[in-house]
Amino acid sequence: MRYLPNGIWMQKADSYTIQEIGVPSVVLMEHAAQKTIEVMERENIDFSDILIVCGSGNNGGDGFAIARLLQEKGVRVTVFFAGKESSMSEECRLQAQIVRNLGIPIVTVMPEKEYTVLVDALFGVGLNREITGAYCDVIEKMNRLKGRKIAVDIPSGIHSGNGQVMGIAFRADLTVTFQFEKLGMVLFPGKEYTGKTAVVDIGIHSSVFSETQEVAYTLERADLSRMLPKRKPNTHKGSYGKVLMITGSKGMAGAAYLSALAAYICGAGLVQIYTDETNRAILQQLLPEAIISCYMEYEEDGLKDALEWADVVCIGCGLGKSRTAEMLLMNTLKYVSVPCVIDADGLNLLACHKEMLRVVDTPVILTPHMKEMSGLLGCSIPEITEERFQKLQEFTSQYPVICVLKDARTVVAERTNPFFVNTAGNQAMAKAGSGDVLAGVITGLLAGKTPPYRSAVLGVYLHACGGDNAKEQLGSYSVLARDLITGIGQCMKEAEEEQE
Repeated sequence: MRYLPNGIWMQKADSYTIQEIGVPSVVLMEHAAQKTIEVMERENIDFSDILIVCGSGNNGGDGFAIARLLQEKGVRVTVFFAGKESSMSEECRLQAQIVRNLGIPIVTVMPEKEYTVLVDALFGVGLNREITGAYCDVIEKMNRLKGRKIAVDIPSGIHSGNGQVMGIAFRADLTVTFQFEKLGMVLFPGKEYTGKTAVVDIGIHSSVFSETQEVAYTLERADLSRMLPKRKPNTHKGSYGKVLMITGSKGMAGAAYLSALAAYICGAGLVQIYTDETNRAILQQLLPEAIISCYMEYEEDGLKDALEWADVVCIGCGLGKSRTAEMLLMNTLKYVSVPCVIDADGLNLLACHKEMLRVVDTPVILTPHMKEMSGLLGCSIPEITEERFQKLQEFTSQYPVICVLKDARTVVAERTNPFFVNTAGNQAMAKAGSGDVLAGVITGLLAGKTPPYRSAVLGVYLHACGGDNAKEQLGSYSVLARDLITGIGQCMKEAEEEQE
């Protein structure tokens, strides 16, 4: 597990380190400069001729310090100061004066020549306004130059909290970021401007993050063995839960199959698929391990019997938006007394009946993609993209649910826990059925008595790691949803072996 702070929380960590621990700001700046150069050396950067673009803040101070340390190594360095003298921070002013005293060239007009390396130290993580005017021109010229492009801490112009481009942004080949990868650097489009990322330790303390739920986090492969529940030797199928999948309208047997199979792969003891009668034969052939129960129209007694049988419920995958589907969803929410996952068409139907979420007395996990979330929130997709954390916080404050907002960077939100941001996975997963698999993964973990929030987080991460395994085997184009399930199984096997 690692933190993904935004600029505000990164500045709080800086302040804590400086004021409470007693590490002077200029010492952190020296560490930042030294570590940046070490990364450049590891990356075999051509040091023939370097231009460093510095702003007026501490990011600019980092840039001046880098220039001095490079000159000590005999590197030819030019500094372009694009900031304002009157706005310089104390540390930036100190570093700039040292550079002047050493005779390192400082220019205030962008040189026309080409350099082997261009270092961006213009704006840091505190940027919260759109870049216009002269600064916009500077970044535009920086992007046009050839040579290797390196960003100090974060590419200038990328919002550290949401990854949005603040008018214009520096396009880095490499970003050397201090202590923690910033939230805006893993979200899109920020990720596309960051290039390769190197996280370096400069001595900033993170203890302030552990005292708040406002700092997002992500997982790493090593976390799987710790989070995955162990299976005890003296158990039977009932020990790992009975899953009810209310999935698959006419012609949508595939969604029912994928979600049910994923639940089984993730450890569920017994799966019952409650589906349209037309899907019976194909599902019995595709997944003989499952119980197949069918309806031709809404039958309240049949639904209630199935709900009473279940330890966990998943509804919505391929369910359709017919009157029967609507009745199934509404009455599932009315009668369910065990954890419930709602996906796909279940979410589209729920958008007109959100008040039902206030009266459900059991954990509910919603798994919307951006369009489905747009329907639940009643706002546009661009609005969600720009303000996803605020929107999710408002939604989960209003409704007592766990929300898994699916995107290139899936976010898990719940009112009493910090945001989880998934950084695994890849473009090969953009295929029909991928969401059905995720719903099944989360449901299978719930069946094994993994707590709901943990099931959502672990499910999202397992699903993404399965996608990474599948891409490694098949490439970006040829991965199918069923391949994700195979990849997930491999991940779980590896995690189990690490537990031993």
